[in-house]
Amino acid sequence: MPIKIPDGLPAQSVLENEHIFVMTEYRALHQDIRPLKIGILNLMPTKITTETQILRSLSNTPLQIEVDFVGTSTYIGKNTPQEHLFEFYKNFDEIKHINYDGFIITGAPVEQMDYEQVDYWEELCEIMEWTKTHVHSTLHICWGAQAALYYHYGIPKYPLEKKVSGVFLHRLLTPKARLFHGFDSEFYAPHSRHTEVRAEDIAKCPELRLMAVSDEAGVYAVGNSDDSRFFVMGHSEYDAETLDTEYRRDLAKGLDPEIPRHYYPNDDPKQLPALCWRAHSTLLYTNWLNYYVYQTTPFDISRQIK
Repeated sequence: MPIKIPDGLPAQSVLENEHIFVMTEYRALHQDIRPLKIGILNLMPTKITTETQILRSLSNTPLQIEVDFVGTSTYIGKNTPQEHLFEFYKNFDEIKHINYDGFIITGAPVEQMDYEQVDYWEELCEIMEWTKTHVHSTLHICWGAQAALYYHYGIPKYPLEKKVSGVFLHRLLTPKARLFHGFDSEFYAPHSRHTEVRAEDIAKCPELRLMAVSDEAGVYAVGNSDDSRFFVMGHSEYDAETLDTEYRRDLAKGLDPEIPRHYYPNDDPKQLPALCWRAHSTLLYTNWLNYYVYQTTPFDISRQIK
């Protein structure tokens, strides 16, 4: 079954060229199916790219999914055409009366700032509080995961001496968790961040469990006790070329970035990177949708969530 997307969304042509089944609003109106309602708070500067990446990750299920893209009112990004935001995004006031089966909060390029210094921090706190009563299960990514761990559980973040950038090997600590159903015991995933949360802080919180880690990149996945929140520090949704784009962007800014680790063949940026994490990325999103959203969400989502 397809992902239902707004008519004219740029991701449509990209996904259709990859033979991913998407359905426009017009066609979906002619089907008598209760789709899963998923909200995506997209805080990334390259919003159109992120839209495509996350929709691709959500696409490999037999479920029909209806997506709302959400943006902040207190900060309007400058990297995405305003017409695109006006046409395809809703602000929090427009969706706060809605109950969602699932909700995704993305990363953002603000991790080197204190949380309270971020322009939209108060608005994000309001949204994270709202997810407690209006969302069945929330998936947080990278800075979004760090911010949510801080807001919900007081878990601090720490600056890194050097940016963690590259594709890293991870191991499962909870191999029987349904989030990792079908995973190999070791798997690869990209990271791109300047800060970290630490395993010892997670271990001190009885409401949290550490689910997967990397010897090089640190914490990868954390879940809470009732499976209503998951926190993923990496960017499993990234395309093969995303880290390369970030690396060359930072070079152009004169930032002297390190070459992303374990990414280019022979660590040579002149060579094309291999895509070695797509299968596990697809499984991660599919398992979240299937086990923690679809199989446990109430059929009538107008009921109180949790």
